[in-house]
Amino acid sequence: MAASPRPNDPETAIREAVAALEPRLLEIRRDIHAHPELAFEEVRTSGIVAAELARMGIAHRTGIGRTGVVGVIEGGRPGPTLAIRADMDALPIHEMTGLPFASTVDGKMHACGHDIHTTTLLGAAEVLKDMAPQLAGRVVLVFQPAEEALGGAAEMVKDGVLDGVDMALGFHNHPDMPAGQFGYCRGSTLAAADRFDLVIQGKSGHAAHPDKAVDPIVAASAFIAQAQTVISRELDPLMPGVVTIGMIHGGTAPNIIPETVELRGTVRTLHHAARDVAEAGLKRLAAGLEAMHRVQCTLSYRRGVPPLVNADSVLDPAIASVRRQFGDVVVEGRPSMGAEDFAEFAERVPAFQLRIGSGAPGRHDHLHNDRYQPDERCIGLGAQALTRIALDMLA
Repeated sequence: MAASPRPNDPETAIREAVAALEPRLLEIRRDIHAHPELAFEEVRTSGIVAAELARMGIAHRTGIGRTGVVGVIEGGRPGPTLAIRADMDALPIHEMTGLPFASTVDGKMHACGHDIHTTTLLGAAEVLKDMAPQLAGRVVLVFQPAEEALGGAAEMVKDGVLDGVDMALGFHNHPDMPAGQFGYCRGSTLAAADRFDLVIQGKSGHAAHPDKAVDPIVAASAFIAQAQTVISRELDPLMPGVVTIGMIHGGTAPNIIPETVELRGTVRTLHHAARDVAEAGLKRLAAGLEAMHRVQCTLSYRRGVPPLVNADSVLDPAIASVRRQFGDVVVEGRPSMGAEDFAEFAERVPAFQLRIGSGAPGRHDHLHNDRYQPDERCIGLGAQALTRIALDMLA
């Protein structure tokens, strides 16, 4: 017969501590879920976070990155600083779940699970506060605004959230994995998200006399077709990229050649080198339209968040900790062309984003869906994982 775990066994201590907190954590999550706030509007949510940290006796600052909150847990011995980040903002989606704690705000919903993330980090914070004497170093608790706008992390970095931080841990719920399962991806895991606007100036005229006009629609069509060759013929085939033109506007009538056409699109790449190639290629294509189609082109290209690259130096010990806490429940996953502004942290310090299963039995949910219902068990399980990772990395 196997021996019973010792009372001071980390696995048991963390599991029991989180279990005691779970009823309160569910209350907090449901309260936040019912009162969603969009990017940089998270005043109420930040207030809840600050009040909880104050109740725990955790030193904290508000107004970081405009509406963010940062808490600090000092360990009992000197050591490195680990930042753990959770995002707080909701999406402009009208909720259709019918849950008793569904959004009370029309057109706003926590459809990406950031209410889950905020609550999970609060749970880990309370357990880590009690375990602080065992830590060699300190934990910085980062409650970030405006992830959905891909701007909150950069604002917090400007306000010094990473000053003195040696490594960072992020996490995200994954409904494609059942609650109780965890995941990871090595290297480039989420894409850079860049945007471009192209205005093509031609010369308007009658559809019956195209020789007296300069047709920007024909030029726009050429650009749309040629843009895909940047991916298929210029990028390394082992470096994925996606060019999507999601908006095109031009013309007012079927028998008039318009003066201008406007295009708007996005570029997503997993590697810095591919990002450079894609930007240069689209700029070159736009310039070439002027010679080929006699138009004038103005291309505005704006780089957004960089690709999120997981560092093995954080990933490996983090995954080892999860396995120590839960056993063989970790799976390796594939990269995604989605974007995440935790990448701003990973650009500056070694970082890793943990995937936490949130799929509920019998459901097949997706993020950013008006009926998204994650399994709330992922809150306590996530809090255990974050706590164990911090405890082991700061041992």
